[in-house]
Amino acid sequence: MKTIPITLACSFWIAFQTQAASADGWTTVAPREEIRPQFQHTKTGGRSGHGAFAIRADEREGLHGWWQKTFPVTAGQHYRFAAWRQTENVAVPRRSVLARVLWRDTAGNDVPRREGVLTNFAKNVVAIAEPEYPREIIGKSASNDGWVEVSGVYQAPSGATQARVELHLLWAPNGYVQWSDVSFLPTEAPAPRIVRLAAVHYRPRGAKTLLGACLQFAPMIEEAARRKADLVVLGETLTYAGVGSSYADCAESIPGPSTDYFGGLATKHRLHIVAGLIERDRHQLFNVAVLLGPDGKIAGKYRKVCLPDGEYDKGMSPGTDFPVFETRLGKIGMMICYDGFFPEVARELSNRGAEIIAWPVWGCNPEQARARACENQVYLVSSTYEDVSRDWMLTAVFGQDGSVLSNAREWGTVCVAEVDLNQRTLWPWLGDFKAQIPRQRPIARGE
Repeated sequence: MKTIPITLACSFWIAFQTQAASADGWTTVAPREEIRPQFQHTKTGGRSGHGAFAIRADEREGLHGWWQKTFPVTAGQHYRFAAWRQTENVAVPRRSVLARVLWRDTAGNDVPRREGVLTNFAKNVVAIAEPEYPREIIGKSASNDGWVEVSGVYQAPSGATQARVELHLLWAPNGYVQWSDVSFLPTEAPAPRIVRLAAVHYRPRGAKTLLGACLQFAPMIEEAARRKADLVVLGETLTYAGVGSSYADCAESIPGPSTDYFGGLATKHRLHIVAGLIERDRHQLFNVAVLLGPDGKIAGKYRKVCLPDGEYDKGMSPGTDFPVFETRLGKIGMMICYDGFFPEVARELSNRGAEIIAWPVWGCNPEQARARACENQVYLVSSTYEDVSRDWMLTAVFGQDGSVLSNAREWGTVCVAEVDLNQRTLWPWLGDFKAQIPRQRPIARGE
């Protein structure tokens, strides 16, 4: 094995440490020296030619280190962190390349958390200001050169006088990252994104035609509009539930007569509607949820992926994708009934950026509804055909912590909850858990 003379190695190390210490106040850190990667600061290069902070791992597993710098802050002021990163030989960048912001007082100690909405449990404990995890801006890059923006806006909590910014590389044998154009500057508070989410508690019955089943929802959609709802979720396969025929007899094209009808109501009331229908696509039938926008057009369609035997036995086909749709309200995903029994569906929608999941659901365990909401930190809007007397699934709006924000208990009624999509939910010892999910969730097979 070829070795480096001790005097040469020491000279390199001294030069390296001097370079790191002179990098505009940035220094290098590793949890333990034996897992320390290599660091390099360049004054030119990077994304814009103004330099970069690089970290390189050798072939060993488990190396971990970061660049860090402390910035002065004023409690209550908002700050925007922004940086761009470019990787090489990093298998899963979301896990191995991350930025953190840690709030500290003058002595370098933790400070209490004041910003955000605490969970019910967190309200009963002293919560410290946990690290912030800026997010990758999906799909936003300088060109095709692999630079990805990582950014976020945060309010300095009470007692904070400094923020420590960290730029990490961890667990990436032979991996390499460059961090460039790093900034941490005062900014304005993010504007609220207030939306009103609604669900209808109604099962249509006795209709002679598919349109007849759809017509039964008109008064409740009107009531939701009167209460200024932005999104209204209806039940699963509502034409089948209303007519009581076979799946095949209740199937229609998408777009088709039912989507045309609900699109008209969406336009009339200037809101979004999610309706559960049965789609015919040539010889196949699909259990679908369709999102109609205020312009009356189809804004999105989801085909149920998880089919129980009562559906595939009758010739239904499963969907294969988990689309998320950008709307004026935010990013909306959909799932249908049995999908909620499996964590993968809601998780994949969350992975793709869903902030709201609309859920037409015939019946399910409400504990699973709470779990899907809190484990992904999303708002979940369910419309069920279960009567409350059965103590089973709810027609409700679930918060990011899994709590029930609004619940429709009587048939033919509507529940509505107003939420702020820019308001973070904070957990004790975790802080903004939603921001940490991409960094810390397990690596999926094939990822």
